[in-house]
Amino acid sequence: MYYDYHTHSDFSDDSTTPLTDMLDSAIDKGIVEIAVTDHYDPGYPDREFPFELDFDKYHKTLEEMQLKYEGRLRIAKGIEIGIQHDQIGNCHNAATSYDYDYIIGSFHCADGEPLYNGHFYDNKTPLQAYIDYFTYTYENICKFKDFSNLGHMNLVTRYCPVNEVPEFSKYSDICEAILKLLIEEGKGIELNTSSFRYGLDETTPSKDLLKLYRSLGGEIITIGSDAHTPDCLADHFDFARDYLKVLGFRYISVFRNRKPEFIPL
Repeated sequence: MYYDYHTHSDFSDDSTTPLTDMLDSAIDKGIVEIAVTDHYDPGYPDREFPFELDFDKYHKTLEEMQLKYEGRLRIAKGIEIGIQHDQIGNCHNAATSYDYDYIIGSFHCADGEPLYNGHFYDNKTPLQAYIDYFTYTYENICKFKDFSNLGHMNLVTRYCPVNEVPEFSKYSDICEAILKLLIEEGKGIELNTSSFRYGLDETTPSKDLLKLYRSLGGEIITIGSDAHTPDCLADHFDFARDYLKVLGFRYISVFRNRKPEFIPL
């Protein structure tokens, strides 16, 4: 049985897949529970992808789907909120104006720059980019608390030249500060299997980050495909479960009304 806790549909600006197609495929793939976590990324710098969300339509649709698929697929009402330093108020309003089961807090930008276009890395070494990214993450989760799990924690790796990825020990202190804060506040992280689609040499988060989180006492962790199309749902989930067990995790988490419940691995 699979629990996919990071998925997107055509409510997200970067997906064209109808939600019913995602849900039907989830059933076919043996998924018993899915969190629909479409994007809301206020102030996103690339206006071709504003990552805005029709909240009323989104929630009405999710509630309709919960009734339609009842008994076949549990649908957790979720959202992925892109956090930026000048959008904390909008993020807070989005998180608190509707009832959610699960909220992913993510950083697709840092210091006003989207990561995907590479400009965040301009005029800095890869190590400095990593330190800046994780410092930005830490500073903003100190301010914004309205999320359940931190999404794809090492997203910065996806856009860093593979041969220049810095050693973990050189930026581990700021990562430890992030993980300690999450644990203190009863939040978790996710194992995002999209790394396999992007051909990364490490998982998301990396093995080093996962081991550090577990050594600090972290237990709340979801597995999410970050699928924007049906074929990517539950991708590499058997590997992910085995991987987490090897690293000392005993459970994965699902969420009800923003509270984690634990499923034995």
